[in-house]
Amino acid sequence: MAKAVLVDLTKCIGCGSCTVACNLWNSLGYDETKPAMSAARKLNDKNWTVVNSHEVTDGNNKPVWRFVKQQCFHCQEPACVSACFSKALQKDADGAVIYYPHLCVGCRYCMVACPFDIPKYEWDKTFPLVAKCQMCSTRMTKGEAPACVSVCPTGVMQFGERDTILRKAKNTIAQDDRYVSTVYGEKEVGGTSWLYISDVAFDKLGFKTDLGTTALPTYTHDFLKYVPGFAVVWGLALTGLYHYTKRRAKMNHEKAVKKSTSPTIKKETAQLGDKKDEN
Repeated sequence: MAKAVLVDLTKCIGCGSCTVACNLWNSLGYDETKPAMSAARKLNDKNWTVVNSHEVTDGNNKPVWRFVKQQCFHCQEPACVSACFSKALQKDADGAVIYYPHLCVGCRYCMVACPFDIPKYEWDKTFPLVAKCQMCSTRMTKGEAPACVSVCPTGVMQFGERDTILRKAKNTIAQDDRYVSTVYGEKEVGGTSWLYISDVAFDKLGFKTDLGTTALPTYTHDFLKYVPGFAVVWGLALTGLYHYTKRRAKMNHEKAVKKSTSPTIKKETAQLGDKKDEN
């Protein structure tokens, strides 16, 4: 059963413990010059999760601060996996979208395909690779929650089977009218493994709310189903063009040979030879 994480944004205090845990668990190092929760800390090859602050108004039109944890959403049907022809990105049974660097060819198609703009490139390296959150897949195989979830001091995140987590999210919304009625990630681009609930509209918190509910690989599959037929037709067309070109070349060669062996050409060639001898 695929796993998921529920993030309750009303509980986040912006401490940044999750970002530190992520960096330490994945041996990414830590930049002490940039606070755990700051605008200077963005998703990149060294930061797989970040916390961003937003000054917004709540349901009572009062100014409040909300803190949003950002990382790979681990889509149910990942566009990055669909776009990766080298199989460097694969989705496992627990729902994590895992990156295998030894298979990566550096094409960056995954970066173009991702609707959330998550995969980042190691621009400063001689042999760069792609980097992103792995959802601590090695921990999940042992039944453990991702490192970021396990260290949260205020219980912002809950980890479990996606169906169970989704029910908890909906129950929380139903029992507390502070929350907006949407569980972000339930249906976006086919659904994700990271689900969010909030008392502030998601578009005010930097979430993309215009992605639709159709999994992006669906569009790819709809296109690719025509590829075999197109390949056959195109192959036949190229074969016909090859034989046509070859036939024309042969005919032109035969005409040239026939012309060079005609009596008129032979006579003219002989006269030129005689003149050359006289000179």
